[in-house]
Amino acid sequence: MAPRANWKGFLRLSLVTCPVALYPATSDTEKVSFNQINRKTGHRIKYSKVDAETGEEVSSEDIVKGYKVDTDTYIEISKDELDDIALESTHTIEIDEFVPRSEIDNRYLIRPYYLVPDGKVGHDAFAVIRETIRTMNKVAIGRIVLTNREHIVALEPLGKGLMGTLLRYPYEVRSEKEYFDDIQDVKITKDMLELAKHIVEQKSADFEPENFEDHYETALIDLINKKRSGARIEPKAAPKTGGNVINLMDALKKSLASERKAEPAAKAKGRKANKRVEGQREMLLPIAGSGSGKRAAKETPKKAEKPVRAPARSKKAG
Repeated sequence: MAPRANWKGFLRLSLVTCPVALYPATSDTEKVSFNQINRKTGHRIKYSKVDAETGEEVSSEDIVKGYKVDTDTYIEISKDELDDIALESTHTIEIDEFVPRSEIDNRYLIRPYYLVPDGKVGHDAFAVIRETIRTMNKVAIGRIVLTNREHIVALEPLGKGLMGTLLRYPYEVRSEKEYFDDIQDVKITKDMLELAKHIVEQKSADFEPENFEDHYETALIDLINKKRSGARIEPKAAPKTGGNVINLMDALKKSLASERKAEPAAKAKGRKANKRVEGQREMLLPIAGSGSGKRAAKETPKKAEKPVRAPARSKKAG
């Protein structure tokens, strides 16, 4: 199924305009998720919107937005009033300026999106804007309205399209001083620093996201599959802690020795990528008779198939 656009409108650089569509670049839908259920009945918990004073359920058409100004005082804001203050950026991403990417503090980054031409027209104008940004080796800064709020968006070329990253406003970013001021100033010896550098060199590698494995997600899937197959769940032993470090120099030496010992084994394996968790749809066992029994999760199937893990995705060039 084709992804659904989060926003459609126009991208404008001065007098050059083209229709565009905005798509989310990330997704959490493949992660295992849970519902809250009643332990006694196995039924799903349902939440109702009720009046805090009367306890009566309130219908959607009677619910409006309100800004709290006092304990029991709210300023009511209607949808029409919100629409009246709608900004031009509701339908247009206006490029205001170009800045070096290196000057954007990572704390201001929120989430990435993909920006593509919308429809068959406007591809020429889109390409002109994209290649202008690419040639200048800068990031275009514009404004866009999502969920009724205006956001700053940073646009940069990504292949044939544009990647737009939402940015935080200054009032949303906390100063590090209130957290870092109490960190003590300590003197690091040259020997300690050299040992630490050697450890870093032993653990250095290229950034390859396809090698990452969500161990918690894998453990969740394994737990669910075991419960479905009726397998006994053994309690896990508490992990052993390293204890307090008495001598930092000794700890660095032991760490370096451990990394050097592990390196030949890693090279022998060819540093093969870990299999990625491809999502619960491929990983979880099917439920027999899932369309009828509300408490199917608690029932044990007669013959539980082994979960078939999806193969790791091949690494794409580039």
